Amino acid sequence: MHTVWRGSISFGLVNIPIKLHAATENKDIKLRNLHAECKSPLKYEKKCPVCEKEVENDEIVKAYEYAKNKFVILDEDDLEKLRKENEDKAVEIIDFVKLEEIDPIYFERSYFIAPNEGGTKAYTLLRKALQDSGKIGIAKIIIRSKEHLAVVRVYNNTLVMETIHFPDEVRNVADVPNVPSGDDVTDKELETAKMLIDQLTTEFDPEKYHDEYRNALMELIEHKKNGEQIVTAADKKAPAAATGNVTDLMAALQASIDKTKSKPAATTTTKKKTVKAKKNA
Repeated sequence: MHTVWRGSISFGLVNIPIKLHAATENKDIKLRNLHAECKSPLKYEKKCPVCEKEVENDEIVKAYEYAKNKFVILDEDDLEKLRKENEDKAVEIIDFVKLEEIDPIYFERSYFIAPNEGGTKAYTLLRKALQDSGKIGIAKIIIRSKEHLAVVRVYNNTLVMETIHFPDEVRNVADVPNVPSGDDVTDKELETAKMLIDQLTTEFDPEKYHDEYRNALMELIEHKKNGEQIVTAADKKAPAAATGNVTDLMAALQASIDKTKSKPAATTTTKKKTVKAKKNA
């Protein structure tokens, strides 16, 4: 597993040499743009619109636009010095909190934490302390020239660091347009909606969810690669758009409940056995 960061993490006077490894991966299918006439991949050139010529990498400088077409030029040596000064710092856990106190909107990216040489015992100590206390650590770290707020927690007996947004990076919900302010629903509608939620409630099993679009796209690519004829299935009939009418809303809720009743619900015992079997596998 590729190491994306090396350093140390500390809480109090305890210092743990660590390595970070990306815990997730983007499996989007990347498509290239080709010239339709000759099927050659297109190149994207860095071209100056004033000089009307292509610009090489060594001719490019970084700058901050503080007003329209007004820039502060940032010297690469100064940026590198600033990066080194901060990246050499240890990651310090500054607070311990409960995970449920952090809204999921703050979470950004996950990294597995592995102990580096000489850090095994301290790693085990932090993991056990977090497990027993039911708390997570709040820390700061600089990755790729950006300072991140992060949480340190236990996931499947492994320490995980998850970068989270700073408060000023989360947009104000007051700016979201057309959010209804009142509860303009009837008791019957609410009770029917809650009944539907109850019938659809289950234990979270990530293995049951799949990227159907990506699978279909890969299947299409494989067919075309092998020269097979592509047959398009008839489109499914799209559900009627909601009109906002109360009768239509109740009808949709009731139809949804009737549909869930036709499916055999897995019992809690069966679910627990399935989860246990996965853990023992």
